[in-house]
Amino acid sequence: MNNAPDFQTYQQRLMRVTAYIHDHLDEELDFARLAEIACLSPWHWHRIYRGIHGETIAATVRRLRLHRAAGELVNSDAPVEAIAKRAGSSGVPAFTRLFKTTYGITPAAYRKAGRHTMFDQPVRERMQDMYDVDVREMDERRLAGLPHRGSYMEIDKAFGPAAGMMAAAGAFGPQTEMIGVYYDDPGITAEKDLNAFAGLTLADGADVPQGLESRDLAGGRYAVLTHKGPYAELHKAYNWFYGSWLPAAGHEPADGPPCEIYRNDPRDTPPAELITEICVPLKV
Repeated sequence: MNNAPDFQTYQQRLMRVTAYIHDHLDEELDFARLAEIACLSPWHWHRIYRGIHGETIAATVRRLRLHRAAGELVNSDAPVEAIAKRAGSSGVPAFTRLFKTTYGITPAAYRKAGRHTMFDQPVRERMQDMYDVDVREMDERRLAGLPHRGSYMEIDKAFGPAAGMMAAAGAFGPQTEMIGVYYDDPGITAEKDLNAFAGLTLADGADVPQGLESRDLAGGRYAVLTHKGPYAELHKAYNWFYGSWLPAAGHEPADGPPCEIYRNDPRDTPPAELITEICVPLKV
């Protein structure tokens, strides 16, 4: 009985499975192979995965592939047929049905809407719509998490393991916030060189769980833009904020990176309902 795995051990084993899924998203996943990676019985490992992660392996793969497909629709010229195939769909009709069920819009319409850049509109038109921005004072936050290097769309590779380690250490509670800190501008930095930090807030006086790094998120005055919708569309909010709101609002950004606070969980929230707060530090 003394050798029985505890919750942290289960988390560590399932983290290997999650990392494998990310790295082999284009492949047909073999459940027996995943059981080997998890070092768990093939009869029971998937029940453990679903119990801890709150979704099946199939749901995880489908969610990650659709998330990637949404980004490709907006950020590439790849044909819908190719994107559908990469997402694991049998063809464009099946991909369209699944995408519309998840995102509430067809892939073609999603691509068209995403390509509609604000910089093609007059300034007056750009200022009429878009997003709520609130200037507020934010407290300093102490984060525990993992660094991420590469596409910002793939930061879940770091958030998943970080959240698992926090939960295993008993440090993940109802007040825990998931915060991504983004150090590089994807407009001028090669995707492979982008640096970010997948962080979770620590309670006052709490120790940093083993395996995680600590970062301090400065307090002070911030402009907080509330975005509702898929993560693949966040770039539009950034463009509008820096190209329209900031110049017109009379504020100047402080010397610090922007961050994103994720207010709900993509595992059980439709993409159209995801709430993200983009926080940009301001000079006083």
